[in-house]
Amino acid sequence: MPKPATPEENQTISSSLGTQQPTTPIPPATCQLLPIGGQAVLEGVMMRGPRSFTVVVRRPDGTLAVKEDRWLSWTTRWRVTRWPFVRGSLVLLETLVNGMQALNFSAIQAMPDEESESNQSWAIGLTLVVAMALGIGFFVVLPHALSAVLGHFGPFRYDVNSFWFHLVDSVIKVVLFIGYLVGIALLPDIRRVFQYHGAEHKSIHTYESGEELTVANAARHSILHPRCGTAFLLVVLVVSLATFAWVIPLLPFSGIGPAWLRHLFIVAVKIGLMFPIAGMAYEFIKWSGRHQSKRWVLGLCQPGLWLQRLTTREPSEDQLEVALHALHRALQIEQQKTS
Repeated sequence: MPKPATPEENQTISSSLGTQQPTTPIPPATCQLLPIGGQAVLEGVMMRGPRSFTVVVRRPDGTLAVKEDRWLSWTTRWRVTRWPFVRGSLVLLETLVNGMQALNFSAIQAMPDEESESNQSWAIGLTLVVAMALGIGFFVVLPHALSAVLGHFGPFRYDVNSFWFHLVDSVIKVVLFIGYLVGIALLPDIRRVFQYHGAEHKSIHTYESGEELTVANAARHSILHPRCGTAFLLVVLVVSLATFAWVIPLLPFSGIGPAWLRHLFIVAVKIGLMFPIAGMAYEFIKWSGRHQSKRWVLGLCQPGLWLQRLTTREPSEDQLEVALHALHRALQIEQQKTS
């Protein structure tokens, strides 16, 4: 079992802000194929491997700001964290933390260095807490409340024990999610983030195809990827529908007083089931990634790819360059740790 990382191992090992010029073409990676994932950030891309965490952001003056961290995934530190379904929950939490770190770093590049350094520590935690609270309120509490109202006053009556309650709840979540994506896509800054999202996918496709990591090679690939977090969220919705429809009727909440208190209790249960559901969704994504050559598996993944068209855009060459640079640096760190 790998040795757990010390606090020093998860510290930043290099950061060249505004002094590093873009390099193209980027040399090909020579290490073995590794599970690499990424995320678009403000004017940049984060790439993460099993033991690397790299963020590259293009500053307004055209230079690249690079943050490189050693990262030993929580799922590799103890045997229990590698168990199926357990690892998925940890990966979700880990992704949230890494994502906020990357977003915070990218936002800092537009701020004076002294102010950014003093605000960085609390900004990550505060942003994560606020984002999770808003997400739970908008995508858990609000759909549940609307489903309850429709079940009580709508033309088709149903209660929380009915499969129809959870189906309506899931449909409302999908509508809210799609509406949210369409709405934020109208913002110019978010459209650029979606372009970097496409650049991230193209870069990973290039690496997984065994091609040289150049802008020309990456430009030929698709902006869609089956392991994208957008597809993951759709799988979460499907798994949550099945889970809630099975679990909620078994709950002993009949003795709880008023209806609003019963619904509050059920919402709390739903929030508590979020991480187990994420674990099940993660296992599906992982399984489908190993069986992409099968046509029926691609069919199952197709709705997730359709949804990605809302969160990705065709990137420019300079955006591809940023994504490839982040990927190349992450791979170089991985090589240093295995050599």
